[in-house]
Amino acid sequence: MAPGTETHNDETQYAGKDNEALETAIDQEIHAFLNLLEHKYISTDREFRPVDMARKVQYLTLDVITSLAFGQKFGYIDQDTDVHSYIQITEDSMPVMMVLSLFPVLAKTLQTKLFRWLMPSERDRVGFGAFISVAKQVVNERLASDDPYRKDMLGSFLAHGLTREEAEGETLVQIIAGSDTTATALRATFLHLMTSPQAYARLANEVRTASAEGRISSPITEAEARQLPYLQAVIKEGLRINPPVTGTMDTIVPPGGDVLCGIPVPEGVEVGVAMFSLQSLQSVYGVDAEVFRPERWLEADEAQLKEMNSTRDLIFKYGKWQCLGKNVALIELNKVFVECLRRYDFALVYPGKPWHSVSAGIFLQSDLFTKITRIK
Repeated sequence: MAPGTETHNDETQYAGKDNEALETAIDQEIHAFLNLLEHKYISTDREFRPVDMARKVQYLTLDVITSLAFGQKFGYIDQDTDVHSYIQITEDSMPVMMVLSLFPVLAKTLQTKLFRWLMPSERDRVGFGAFISVAKQVVNERLASDDPYRKDMLGSFLAHGLTREEAEGETLVQIIAGSDTTATALRATFLHLMTSPQAYARLANEVRTASAEGRISSPITEAEARQLPYLQAVIKEGLRINPPVTGTMDTIVPPGGDVLCGIPVPEGVEVGVAMFSLQSLQSVYGVDAEVFRPERWLEADEAQLKEMNSTRDLIFKYGKWQCLGKNVALIELNKVFVECLRRYDFALVYPGKPWHSVSAGIFLQSDLFTKITRIK
C-alpha cells in the first residue's frame, strides 16, 4: 500500500511498530544521561557534587521524545541546560493552561485577534513557541527530503496520511505528553526508592546480581528488564503511589447512559476519576495502600493481582483513549533504573525537604538534590 493511503493508526507510531530503532534511540539518550552524571555530578570522598535529579531526568525525557518525534534531539543533556527555556516557561504557564482546559470559553477568548498575541507563536525564540517553529521546520525538511517516510515517528505519521499541519501538531503534543509525565514517574520512583531502604537495597541487589551473572546486557534490553520481577514491581508501585497526571481524565457517558457505582448516569455527562484516591484504595492494594511497598505486587494471589493490575492500568486511561505513549514511557522506566543502579548509589541531600512538587494537572517538580557515588 502506498504511503498516505493506509488507515491512520496512532498506536502503530507510538508503540514503535514503524520505528525499528526506537529502543536503540532511547539507549543512546540514556547513555548520554549517564555520561553527564559521570563527568559532572559524581561525589567522592574529596568532592561533593549534588545534582538536581528532577531537572536532569527531564533533560533525558525531553531528549528522548524530541529524538523520537523530530528525528533529532534538542540537546538538553549535551548542553546541560534548559534549551529554549522550555521547562521554565512550562512551569510558569502550566497552571494557566490547566484553568483554560477547565473553562474552554476562556481558551476561545484568548484565540481571538484581541488576545492572540498572548499565545505561543512560532516567532518566539524561547518556550513552546520555539518548539512550534522547530516542528514546522523539521516537517518541511522531511517532506522535501528524498525519504520522508523513514522509520521514525514523523515518517510514520506522514506515511499514515497525516497532513503537514497534523504532523506538526502531533509532534508538539508528544513533547508535553511524553516528557513531563515520564519525568514525573522517574522522579517519584527515585524519591520513594531513596526513602525506602529495604526497597532500594532489594532492587539494587537484583540489578547488580543480574549484571554480575551476565543475565542482562549493557545496555539492558526491554525484554531482559521484564524478566526482573522486583524491577517490575518497583515500576508499578512508583506509578501507583504518584500517578503522573492529576487531572480527572473525563469521559463522556455514551448513548443510553450507564450505571457507575450503583448510580445511574445519563448519556452525555462527563465523568472522571480522582487518580490518587483510586490508586490508594485499601480494598484493592491492602491496608498499607499509602505506603511505597513494591512487595505487594509479588505477594498478591492471582485474583488480587489481576485487580491491582487493572486498577493501576487506569493511570494510562483505557480503550481507545489509552495513553499512546505508554510503550515508550515503560521502555524508559525499564532501562533507567537498571542502568543507574548497576553503576551508582543515590542518596537524598535534604531528606527533610526532598523536593519541590506542585500539581497543575501534571506535576511541576524541582530541587530533588541527590548525592551520587560510584558503587564499590
